[in-house]
Amino acid sequence: MGEIATSERQITLFIHPHSSRAKQTMAFAKAEGLPILAVDILKTRLTGMQIVELADRLGIMVEELVNQEHPSYKVKFEQHDFSSEDWIKMIVKNPEIMKQPIALRGNITILVETPSDIIRI
Repeated sequence: MGEIATSERQITLFIHPHSSRAKQTMAFAKAEGLPILAVDILKTRLTGMQIVELADRLGIMVEELVNQEHPSYKVKFEQHDFSSEDWIKMIVKNPEIMKQPIALRGNITILVETPSDIIRI
């Protein structure tokens, strides 16, 4: 998987399968009849380039993709000023620390904060 492919006809949703927000977002999208392609970030590992692309699409720095409140982050890393390369490596090796769900449709990308955000896309 190189560059992230998007479509106007379906929403690509990057999710962590155990995330309650991801499950609620998927249920909301199905209830609304939205065409969803779910990408499990634990099974389909993102490349460094894809992580950078997601951050660019969201208009944020790579480090802002990291959920520093995630238990896995707190156990493995301490608060620190890492380089962009370090943040990318951390997400590649520990995808569970990436903020999600992230929804893409065409050239629109959003970080889903509440399940109903999915209708904005």
